[in-house]
Amino acid sequence: AVRELGMWIGNSGNTLVYGGSKTGLMGMLAESTLSSGGNVIGVEPQFFIDKEFQYDGLTELIITKDMSERKNKMIELGDAFIAFPEVMSKVSLKQLDAPCILYNLNGYYNSLKDLLDHMICKGLSSKERQAGIYFADNIEGIKQILKDNSGI
Repeated sequence: AVRELGMWIGNSGNTLVYGGSKTGLMGMLAESTLSSGGNVIGVEPQFFIDKEFQYDGLTELIITKDMSERKNKMIELGDAFIAFPEVMSKVSLKQLDAPCILYNLNGYYNSLKDLLDHMICKGLSSKERQAGIYFADNIEGIKQILKDNSGI
């Protein structure tokens, strides 16, 4: 699923902005985006560079002083966010006008979805506050959310 997402990003003409790591699912996402002809911007704090965690061969690598600056830079560069839960609070407070999509592959985020629904039922949140937070079970769902929200 991660490779499929990266191939779609690369083939669709979109740019991946991510944390810059060469390992794990994020490294696999960057690799599949690049191999599909896409651009990938990595945003990596200096202490990760010092440990050589960065993916070599990115379209662009931005080095930040710390994790906070890294997160802010990725938010600044992004037009939409997939599985970026830290962005949820900015979206719910209307400080960010971009969809926050949680890639709910195999139901991974079902408990979070249930919690958000429960918060609405208890009056601790509202549908209006959660507007912009989406759950997609597959890449087609991601594509539809992006199409509905920004034409990406």
